[in-house]
Amino acid sequence: MARLLALGLVVVLGLVGLGIEGVETGQKAPWRIHTLFSVECQNYFDWQTVGLMHSFKKAQQPGPITRLLSCTDEEKQKYGGMDLAPTLEVPSMSRHPRTGDWYPAINKPAGVVHWLENSKDAENVDWVVILDADMIIRGPIIPWELGAEKGRPVAAYYGYLIGCDNILAKLHTEHPELCDKVGGLLAMHIDDLRALAPMWLSKTEEVREDRAHWATNITGDIYAKGWISEMYGYSFGAAEVGLHHKINDNLMIYPGYIPREGVEPILFHYGLPFTVGNWSFSKLDHHEDDIVYDCGRLFPEPPYPREVQLMESDPNKRRALFLSIECINTLNEGLLLQHKANGCSKPSWSKYLSFLRSKTFAELTRPRFLTPPTLQTEDESIRTVQKQVIDEPGKKYPKIHTIFSTECTTYFDWQTVGLVHSFHLSGQPGNITRLLSCTDEDLKKYTGHDLVPTHYVPSMSRHPLTGDWYPAINKPAAVLHWLNHANIDAEFIVILDADMILRGPITPWEFKAERGRPVSTPYDYLIGCDNELAKLHTSHPEACDKVGGVIIMHIDDLRKFAMLWLHKTEEVRADKAHYATNITGDIYASGWISEMYGYSFGAAELKLRHIINKEILIYPGYVPETGVRYRVFHYGLEFKVGNWSIDKANYRNIDMINKCWEKFPDPPDPSTLDQADEDIRQRDLLSIECAKTLNEALRLHHKRRNCPDPSTISTSNLNSGKDVTMSRKFGSFDEVSASRSNQMPKNNSHESSKPAMIDGTFSSFRFWVVALWVFAGLGFLAVMFVVFSGPKRRGTRGKIYRNKRRSSYSGYSDMNGRDRQIRSADASL
Repeated sequence: MARLLALGLVVVLGLVGLGIEGVETGQKAPWRIHTLFSVECQNYFDWQTVGLMHSFKKAQQPGPITRLLSCTDEEKQKYGGMDLAPTLEVPSMSRHPRTGDWYPAINKPAGVVHWLENSKDAENVDWVVILDADMIIRGPIIPWELGAEKGRPVAAYYGYLIGCDNILAKLHTEHPELCDKVGGLLAMHIDDLRALAPMWLSKTEEVREDRAHWATNITGDIYAKGWISEMYGYSFGAAEVGLHHKINDNLMIYPGYIPREGVEPILFHYGLPFTVGNWSFSKLDHHEDDIVYDCGRLFPEPPYPREVQLMESDPNKRRALFLSIECINTLNEGLLLQHKANGCSKPSWSKYLSFLRSKTFAELTRPRFLTPPTLQTEDESIRTVQKQVIDEPGKKYPKIHTIFSTECTTYFDWQTVGLVHSFHLSGQPGNITRLLSCTDEDLKKYTGHDLVPTHYVPSMSRHPLTGDWYPAINKPAAVLHWLNHANIDAEFIVILDADMILRGPITPWEFKAERGRPVSTPYDYLIGCDNELAKLHTSHPEACDKVGGVIIMHIDDLRKFAMLWLHKTEEVRADKAHYATNITGDIYASGWISEMYGYSFGAAELKLRHIINKEILIYPGYVPETGVRYRVFHYGLEFKVGNWSIDKANYRNIDMINKCWEKFPDPPDPSTLDQADEDIRQRDLLSIECAKTLNEALRLHHKRRNCPDPSTISTSNLNSGKDVTMSRKFGSFDEVSASRSNQMPKNNSHESSKPAMIDGTFSSFRFWVVALWVFAGLGFLAVMFVVFSGPKRRGTRGKIYRNKRRSSYSGYSDMNGRDRQIRSADASL
């Protein structure tokens, strides 16, 4: 009996145990996860692999991970990194077996197909997470917690894939309406991946072969070389098999970007350069780096957390800096452990190594878990491109599109490069479009088509009816043309000028823009809003706002307003009787700011009253308000730090875009600034930031153009082809030409002495022989002149000579004054 009772108790306990196990299983099984990433047999991918693998373990990512390693037979013979990660070898398709096309990015879909067909792991998994090698995991990536479902993968947002919105999608998928602009992080059910993978590979090949549609304005590829064909292959393949993604723009962040409040990113993607103070990191600088196998060597140490704490007062920007140093410190920690695994001897003590091994660092890099704001996902048709402060859970924010107007000149091209570079760094939501106004003749010679997605506009610089030369009218004319000819799905439009640098996002929800209530920045010099000019040109002068620069306007308001903006610009421009400075505030009294009045009067006509915000925009060289987070630099005026300065008007005729490694004079190092006056120091820091952003944009542009390594180019090569003209004064040079000839200025002062040697001719023996003879001849003539000149004649001549000198200097002064006015007028363009 006792045995029966014992047996019964065992059975009951067993059943209870099974029941408990069943409940637990119901929560976890059968959701088995496998993580994949694709690389090639190169040092460049080896150090990325070390970082990703270390973070995979540190973040406690569930399930196994497999590296899909694509190598040619020749590469595999020399490759020494097989033990860096669990690996499946994949036949390399870098050189396409059928077309011979060199395109290593195709190895990613090819590797996934190979894994599905050849790995036993693929038979024992339910969910797959696909990452890139240049990523650091901060916390567990669990598909069902992210909201993934069978038939509904979760992915990160790749907004630059504009081909989902145009002819590219219509050409390459039967379901363009399902095309999602996604990539980076992919989390999907294994059944979906089996359906998608072959199509992903096939569509990648198809897009890669479609060279006729590689242009930047079609694909968004800044290189216009088909390099992102694999990304489109994924989006088009997913659309073809009916996969519609849940798009999450919060899970992944690029170091250097500012995270949204309340969001905890669980993935770093360090594909872009990023900086913390004077320290910077770019993965492209380490393309051939064997740092994995070089014992004791790490990437340059970033600032310490306590230094970052003092570096930035704004909490959101400071948090972004903390994330940047966390990324590189985790990567270095992984390298340190890999060196130990390689059998390297223990490195010598250093403050940085001590920090990486400290409890403080372990606490700072503990696994991160999802927060409710992080989990918010939206369909592409209604998605919020950028979320700022989340006031209401689940609130939908409107889509935004940023536009700016330029002409077909290299003067506007370098401004475009700077603006677009800052746009991508700023976290500005939505897409950006350049409105490019060109004559047919200019367009034939123009070479800057691939700088940014572009909408082409007929030029109105020479007015078709009046013949008036007024290029500023192209701005309202271009906006009107874009509204009438482009497919626009954004609710709010942000209008900028080309000579601007974005420092952070400009959104309607943060600055309270609404339909019927646009937001702009103050242009207080538009005094015509207060006098007879407004009464002459609008029925509602009381509604005239003195605004411009940055405009945030609802699309419905812009559609009603754009035509009036153009007409009022024409009207004010034609009113020459009221060009006077005391009426318009235009210091040149030339009608140059007619377009600005056209904007204010057109808005007044519709009674569009603006929210005027003075905390959006600042001119470099102005003293900032304490605690204000300015979002835009407007460098339309000259700005200085000590003897260093930049005036955009000086670069009107300098080709900063097509001449390799052209840049602006390097600004002073922030550490050299005077600490006595904090207002002046903050002013100068902003000026330095603006210049550095412009120079970094130009550097990356020249790098994308495959300019040769500047360290391998001699000074004579850099200066070849420059127009350096001699002055009529023997031995001196025209100052403007000399400054233009200086490819990479080293002296920051505009008052620097003339270069001792500009052309090799000056050092030639023949030149000096000729110069000596000329000097001797002139000396002889001078002596003879003195000998034969009487005292009276010499005195009379001296008086005449002094009078001539006075008149000469007076003329020079007048010319200088006119020159300054002309340059200031150029600055307003």
